[in-house]
Amino acid sequence: MKQQKLIVIVGPTAVGKTSVAIQVARHFNTEIISADSRQVFRELTIGTAKPDDVELAQAPHHFINSHSIKEQYDAASYGREALGLIHQLFQKHDHLVLCGGSGLYVKAVLEGFDAIPEVPDEIREQLTANFEMHGIEWLQEQMRQLDPELFAVIDQQNPHRLIRALEIKLGTGNSITSYRKQTKLEHPFEIIRIGLELPREELYRRIDDRMDVMIAAGLFEEAKALYIYKDHNALQTVGYQEIFDYIDGKYDREEAVRLLKRNSRRYAKRQLTWFKRDEETHWMNPQNIEGIYKLIN
Repeated sequence: MKQQKLIVIVGPTAVGKTSVAIQVARHFNTEIISADSRQVFRELTIGTAKPDDVELAQAPHHFINSHSIKEQYDAASYGREALGLIHQLFQKHDHLVLCGGSGLYVKAVLEGFDAIPEVPDEIREQLTANFEMHGIEWLQEQMRQLDPELFAVIDQQNPHRLIRALEIKLGTGNSITSYRKQTKLEHPFEIIRIGLELPREELYRRIDDRMDVMIAAGLFEEAKALYIYKDHNALQTVGYQEIFDYIDGKYDREEAVRLLKRNSRRYAKRQLTWFKRDEETHWMNPQNIEGIYKLIN
């Protein structure tokens, strides 16, 4: 068996990934590589549920606040950077922790991506024009019809992601998921996949409670400060989009809070759908930390 182990901790939002990752990192005296597509951006704090200063001080973290939303950054870029860092860190550690809820970011590290063919600009321009004319519901319906399998797990509130997936499908005839490497990367270390899950009612309660904490901490104020960047891909997502629509006068604050909670629960459900497809993942209750240690050993 390979001596070095990459411990991959995944699961839905609010399930407790940060706490478990820190406990595991401290137990094995190692470091954490974040696999979260929004925590990577330094401008986003409250709405991304980043580890706080106390948590960050308990174990070295990477890919937290490492980039700006003004940069073009995607899963393929992350995969290359994270894998390079992992090889570097394995020079001094026998265990590393990769932790996050962004399925594409995790896959980019574990499997890699093939180059995606160029697509004619007019396809994206036409999709964007239809989005501006008919709204995000039009994009969602196109995705539902053209790529239903991906639609089930994609961030359905993110027009940039929907447009990107649609332009690849329309331009190449293939789903963007087909460009994940057909021959998976071979790694010189063992990979242990751990999925964290809770009973649905408990998870949804935690999501609602955490959203209340975020709002009390200033989520609405953070979103207002980021409003000038609202068209950036990083902000076309649950936790900010609902507040931007509130700022635009589409509904009142009470409705914004209701949608923040509802859409966060829906996002968690899509995350679970994505991660449950991986038969190599061992599903554990986040409270069962001793069981997690035993699995890793």
